[in-house]
Amino acid sequence: MTAYYLWLALVLLVTMLAGLVRVIIGPKPADRILGAQLFGTTGVAVLLLMGAASDSDSLRNVALAFVLLALLALIAFVERIPPEADTEEKS
Repeated sequence: MTAYYLWLALVLLVTMLAGLVRVIIGPKPADRILGAQLFGTTGVAVLLLMGAASDSDSLRNVALAFVLLALLALIAFVERIPPEADTEEKS
């Protein structure tokens, strides 16, 4: 089962590379933040898989800390987005 967890962690790391492409090329800031959220989510999943493979409680604790940091990053991004300008012309 340990080899299976490590294989899944490797597959998730490959998906993080796809997210890196979106962060670099992303035409809009929202695309970039979604790529960064992918890093957070996938990083937590990789840490949990590695924690299960090695039966390590410390990796699970680090994953919990990353979840909280990803949540704070998302809140900061949402607060930073300016409200959309009213594009309709008033008559």
